[in-house]
Amino acid sequence: MSKRPQEADVEFIKALAELLRENDLTEIEVNRDFGEDDSLSVRVAREIAAPATIAAPVPAYHVSAPQHSAPPPAGAPAAASAASDPSDDPGVVPSPMVGTVYLQAEPGTPAFVKLGDIVEEGQTILIIEAMKTMNQIPAPRAGRVKRILVEDGSPVEFGAPLIILE
Repeated sequence: MSKRPQEADVEFIKALAELLRENDLTEIEVNRDFGEDDSLSVRVAREIAAPATIAAPVPAYHVSAPQHSAPPPAGAPAAASAASDPSDDPGVVPSPMVGTVYLQAEPGTPAFVKLGDIVEEGQTILIIEAMKTMNQIPAPRAGRVKRILVEDGSPVEFGAPLIILE
C-alpha cells in the first residue's frame, strides 16, 4: 500500500473531526467503499461534558444571563442532591464508550445484575455494543447494586452514568 492513500485517509479523518467541532456533534461514522478490495470505515467521537440539568436548545445567536440556583434548605438531606445528579454519586460506574447498552447477554436470559445484588470487582455488569462489537463492562470494584440508571437497549454516551454501586 502506498503512502499517498494513507495521507488522504488522514486528511479525511481530520475533516471529519473538524465537522464534529463545527457542528457540535458527539460522533460521526462513515463507511466508504472504493472497490471490491478497498474500503474505509471511520468513527470519530469526542466527549462532551453532560449538563447538570436538561434545558431546551438555545440558538447560537441567543445570549442569556447566568442562572443561579438557591442553596438547599437547611436540614435537607445530602442524598437528595446526589439523587438529582447520579454522576456526582461516588459509586457511579460511567460508560467507557458510546454505544447501546444491554443488561443481559441475550433477550430472555437473566440480567447480569439486579438491584441489591452484590458484585465482585471485574464481574460483568452489562454489555455495550459499539460498532457491532459486544463489550463486556466489568464492575470497577466490589459492592451492592444501589441503582441501575439505564434501560436495556438504550443508547449511551461516553461518561454517562450506568450503575451506582454502594
